[in-house]
Amino acid sequence: MKLTYIYHSGYVIEGERCTIVIDYYKDSQDKYIRRSLPFFPGKLYILSSHWHPDHFNKEILEWKSIRPEIRYIFSKDILKKHLASKEDASFLNKGDRWQDEDIRIKAFGSTDVGISFLIETEEKKIFHAGDLNNWHWDEESTPEEIQAAERHFLKELNLLANETRHLDLAMFPVDCRLGKNYMRGAEQFVDTIRTRVFAPMHFGETYKEANAFKGYAEKAGCQFTAWTKTGESRTF
Repeated sequence: MKLTYIYHSGYVIEGERCTIVIDYYKDSQDKYIRRSLPFFPGKLYILSSHWHPDHFNKEILEWKSIRPEIRYIFSKDILKKHLASKEDASFLNKGDRWQDEDIRIKAFGSTDVGISFLIETEEKKIFHAGDLNNWHWDEESTPEEIQAAERHFLKELNLLANETRHLDLAMFPVDCRLGKNYMRGAEQFVDTIRTRVFAPMHFGETYKEANAFKGYAEKAGCQFTAWTKTGESRTF
């Protein structure tokens, strides 16, 4: 399968029978989505983990004019925010499942808004975290707030670990805006769930800081995907 970094938390996964676009809000510099949309292989699935404007763009609903067979699978908060109608998509809350003959999706929790996605397709297990992370700001939060954030994250992480102990691919936040311990959530993730390929996200264009997680990820047995620009692709 081919993985392409679009921007921030936006990724495209292309297989033989299907293509999955997750958390698109802005195209890559080389317009990868615009160029490739008519030609993506197999069925096309568009997933959005929540309504935040850095994860969701209503433009994706217009893509149906190019690919009428698109299936949209959104977090239910997008419907509640009136950013899409009931007819536009299948809407999931935490714990809900959606599947057809080519893909199985289960919604897990977030430590901010919306959901995260566990995806099974073409004999691979794939996880996209959405806004699931150990969100805390060491320089700004109180010790009590940091401890509460950690408890919340570990609770959600353990729910995922109870479902699967292995992932072929994980896309997970490595966001340096959190401060000195910005990699803590990613460290806890790969320590808990055996991850074959780790791809950082939620970092915008701070490539150096995101790629600094490579050493820890490799010690945990992961292949780390280091991006240098939007529109780059890797196979996994």
